Amino acid sequence: MKSASPLSTHAITVGGVRQVYHVAGQGPVCVAHSGGPGTAWSYLRMPLLEQHRTMVYLEPVGTGGSGRLEAYDLATYVAFLAAVVDDLDSPRVQLLGHSHGGFVVQRYALEYPGRVAGLILYDTTAVADPGFWESAMAGVTAYGSVDPEIPSAFERLMAAADDAAMTAALRDALPAYFADFSGRRSEYADLVTGLRAWLVPQVPELFDLRDRLGEITAPTVIIAGTHDFIAGPRWAGILHASIPHAHLVELEHSGHFGHIEQPAEFTAAAMSVVPDLGADVVAGT
Repeated sequence: MKSASPLSTHAITVGGVRQVYHVAGQGPVCVAHSGGPGTAWSYLRMPLLEQHRTMVYLEPVGTGGSGRLEAYDLATYVAFLAAVVDDLDSPRVQLLGHSHGGFVVQRYALEYPGRVAGLILYDTTAVADPGFWESAMAGVTAYGSVDPEIPSAFERLMAAADDAAMTAALRDALPAYFADFSGRRSEYADLVTGLRAWLVPQVPELFDLRDRLGEITAPTVIIAGTHDFIAGPRWAGILHASIPHAHLVELEHSGHFGHIEQPAEFTAAAMSVVPDLGADVVAGT
């Protein structure tokens, strides 16, 4: 595999708030929105996909070098994503949303359909209702039989009162997100130690787009890890059944981070959303 492409960093201002994004790679433009909310973008870096796509990685508002708000809701994340897309010299872009980032790009695709060349929905869901969270917590409890420390790590994650506590708890909880963390621990060591998180208070809101998914017209691929406890095949199946002509790819040896656990298979799935039609140009400030 080639080494990671050179990375350039750009910043714009949205309503007086700084928004940072990074660009690397070559080929058609793909804007990637990481998950969390509140997790550093860098875990989503995709060197293999950068060989085929010009990847634009947002630092979501509230994290990293981007600005801070008193509270965050989905409409805010969509507005900042829209501003980044507008800052790119490309009339239409592919969008990749991982986990909570998938919530954001789904909403963007519904609000700005003419700007979306393709949609990559990665370990995400169309609905985050009480049933979704109960299922996720059941997965955490089940993982406790493998690592008894995991349930307490998630308790600390949900109770974190500052950025340091968020970061420490997320690092401790990370094994649950992988299909085989213990067997590949050395591969993931840099990811764990480099992971950072910020406290980003969310405005309480119900996320449920199931009744609107039929409106999505962009070519769509849905990627899910078989062993993803939070947004695995059950939730991918809802997206697949509801988005017209969507394609579903299940990564059998992955949890929540298939781009790290099965990078070649993930990259092939992500590239299947639209064919290579030549390189778009990215403009940054």
